[in-house]
This record gives sequence, C-alpha cells and structure tokens, in this order.
Amino acid sequence: TKEKKRHMGDTKHFCPVSLKENFVLYPGLYEHAAKYQEKIYYFSTSEYRDKFLKNPEEYVAHNEPIQAPPLRVCLLGTHGAGKTTCARQIADKLGIFHIQFEEYLQELILPKTKEKVGPDFDEEPEEDDNKMTILSQELDNFSQTMTKTETEKSKQEVELTDEEEAIKANLMDNEALPPEVLDNIVLDWWRKEPFRSTGFILDGFPRTLDEAQYLSERGLCPDVAVYIQVEESDVLDRLFPPRLKKWKERQYRKMENKKKLKDLKAKIRV
Repeated sequence: TKEKKRHMGDTKHFCPVSLKENFVLYPGLYEHAAKYQEKIYYFSTSEYRDKFLKNPEEYVAHNEPIQAPPLRVCLLGTHGAGKTTCARQIADKLGIFHIQFEEYLQELILPKTKEKVGPDFDEEPEEDDNKMTILSQELDNFSQTMTKTETEKSKQEVELTDEEEAIKANLMDNEALPPEVLDNIVLDWWRKEPFRSTGFILDGFPRTLDEAQYLSERGLCPDVAVYIQVEESDVLDRLFPPRLKKWKERQYRKMENKKKLKDLKAKIRV
C-alpha cells in the first residue's frame, strides 16, 4: 500500500539510465532508489543511480513522454519443439524481426565452410567415398590437372579466424561461445538499427546458463522469455520423417557412388 502511494518517476520501476543509454527496460532495485522533484526513481546499479544524480535532467521527460523500446522476445525450448515455426508466426503478427540463433551462426561461417556444420548435417563417412577420392587423385596425378600452387591456394581459402573457429566448435561440439564473440553478434540486436527501433524474437537463445548470465551482465533484458515444453513423442513425430528421408537419400547416393566407382576403375585400367 505504501508503494502505491509513492509518486514514481517517468520510467516507473524501470531504470531510467539503462533506458536512456542502452534503450532497455531494466527493472530497478529497491536498494538503488533516489528521489528527484518529489518522485522516486529505481536504478539497476548504484553506479547508474550516481550517474542520474549528477545530471538528472538528462534522464527525465520534458516536453514529451519518454519513448519505450520495442518488444524483445526470447523463445526457448528443446530441439524439435517447434520454436522456429512459432517464432515466424509471432514475428509476422507483431511486425518484428525473427532471428534464428543457430541458423545465424551457420550463415557467419558458411562463406568459408561452403556447407552447414554440426551433428544434424554430418554424414557418415562411406568407404566408397574414400575409394573414389583415392582413385580420383590417381587420375589427377596421371592427367596432372591440379598443380601444387592450386592446392595450396584452396587450403588458404578455407582457413577460419579465431572467431569463426569458436562458432564452428559451438555448432559441432556445443562448446561455449566466448563473451567477446557474443559481443560481436548479440549486442547489435539490442543496440543497432534496424533491430533497435523495430524489436525482434530471438529463437533459441540463450541456450545455457552461461549465455543467460552473459545477457544479464551486459544489461540486455528481453521483455518476454517463453519456454515451449513438449512431449518426447511429439518431438519424435516431428523429427523422425525428415531423418528417415535423409537416410534414404544417403542410401541412394551409395548406389550412385558404386556405379561411379566402377567407371573410375575402368578409366584407370584404360
């Protein structure tokens, strides 16, 4: 009841400094409160409170109300829960960006890897493929179509930077992304246009406790976090058919490779 009678500042219980500087609605804390012109303001940290008190006019409304940031949503859930389908529908309905986090990571390294990486995209090594590679090399040696300089050049083209290596390790082996790599990816969605003024739904991030703590430490607050909970049977029904289709395609490629293998052996005999 006492709280209701208090005259709150323009940003209510959100930190005015976080809103002004980071364009984020960050809930203020009771222990970091200050009074200005008979109104109570709450702050996310004591540093922000001190900053406000040094120059309060910079953080309060004057002629017009303070503009609130757009909607930022984090959509979480297990693999196969239907996050992307839901996220697309929500983004279309609300007119905000849809960011599929792991797909975005793939796009960052795709120019160099030339194909998507990770457990979902790895194919079983096949003996026929290995044989074909060896036989193809033999043919190349006979015809001398590839020089040493060309092979060295092709190796140089696929060298990854440290940041790209970290992204690849994350996609392949689920290794944590360092904060400095996340800074180059995540900060822009909160602080740069067109995301800053439009808003977004972030599909599949944060995925771990470390990533959630990273958002907290950087002051990047989502307005809503939604977790989709589904039964295992539903996930199985959704993921099994495409996996089965992929397996059938692989079996078909095996048969095609056997035919190519025969042709290659015939060429080498000739």
